[in-house]
Amino acid sequence: MRERRNQVTREHETWQPPALLPGEGRVGRLTASARRFLDVQAGSVWNDLRDELGGARGVVLDIGCGAQPLRSLLPAGITYIGIDIAESQERFGYRTSDTRYFEGNVWPVDDASVDLAFATETLEHVDDPAQFLSEAFRVLRPGGRLVLTVPFSARWHFVPYDYWRYTPASLDMLLRGAGLTDVKVYARGNAVTVACYKDMALILPLLLPQSGSGRQRIARRVAGVAASPLLLALAAVANVSLRRDGGDDCLGYTAFAVKPTT
Repeated sequence: MRERRNQVTREHETWQPPALLPGEGRVGRLTASARRFLDVQAGSVWNDLRDELGGARGVVLDIGCGAQPLRSLLPAGITYIGIDIAESQERFGYRTSDTRYFEGNVWPVDDASVDLAFATETLEHVDDPAQFLSEAFRVLRPGGRLVLTVPFSARWHFVPYDYWRYTPASLDMLLRGAGLTDVKVYARGNAVTVACYKDMALILPLLLPQSGSGRQRIARRVAGVAASPLLLALAAVANVSLRRDGGDDCLGYTAFAVKPTT
């Protein structure tokens, strides 16, 4: 039997995409838009949450907010609260001045004080999802809404702090088990999107090499530049495919649930 690496011993991923940052100013917005075009996973999340966040009212809680890349979708006049774990910078490379950082499992948010809570690509990094969702239930007002996005066909990322891949059935079970109702789960993308996304994942590390000697990096970048037309074509097909409904395979899922009023 050929020798293979025990994946449990891995402490980091072989290649990590650039940090997902909010677009500030005209150049920042253009850069963020280009990022969403090429990072179809991030783009699909943005598309799914644009209307929900754009119509938010009252107090909005961003759970596992990172660099708060979706905050710009929220309308003026809402009260925004971003929370994240104390180890956020160490594990994920994110730290912002206006985020509430906490230790343990209890969020620094009052009971029944939130109208809309959302967590994007966060639940896969939570070691106790049932506890996480019980906290979401606790902080939501009766009638408040919870929105989750999770990856499905996605690489192991932020190694080793990536624990789960969820299906619609598991999301429904967890959300209802937490006491939430009116659960809806939608696929982001389909088999075509996934095929394009996986092919793009082979090209992007060539364009943005993060390891190897100077000569190796130059050689990879040259190969990446040569493959750039294919990368753009794959990104275009992937983004168009997001308009179709998902099947048995997809980039990820977006889930909506409500805290009962009684």
